[in-house]
Amino acid sequence: MVKHLSSERVAALARSGQAMIIDVRESGEYAGGHIPRAKHISLGQLVHRLKEVPRDKTVVVVCRSGSRSKKAAELLSEAGFRNVYNMSGGMQHWSGPTVQH
Repeated sequence: MVKHLSSERVAALARSGQAMIIDVRESGEYAGGHIPRAKHISLGQLVHRLKEVPRDKTVVVVCRSGSRSKKAAELLSEAGFRNVYNMSGGMQHWSGPTVQH
């Protein structure tokens, strides 16, 4: 079962540096605006890039609406990651700052 966090809670974790945020959207979506310091690993690449995800830190996955990130959270949990969360509502519910590039 996937655990969820609100965008407000994710914003607090991002500000404090207590979590790694992984944006699983496609490159164009990520470039159009993402959470500051979020790592971009598209959902299709995640299984091949698991070594880039820390096992000793809280991990929050995010996408546009929460569907792809839910799949990513399930994948990470099945791969043995314990502190994995899906950001509820995805970037559609994000009201914090974003970075474009």
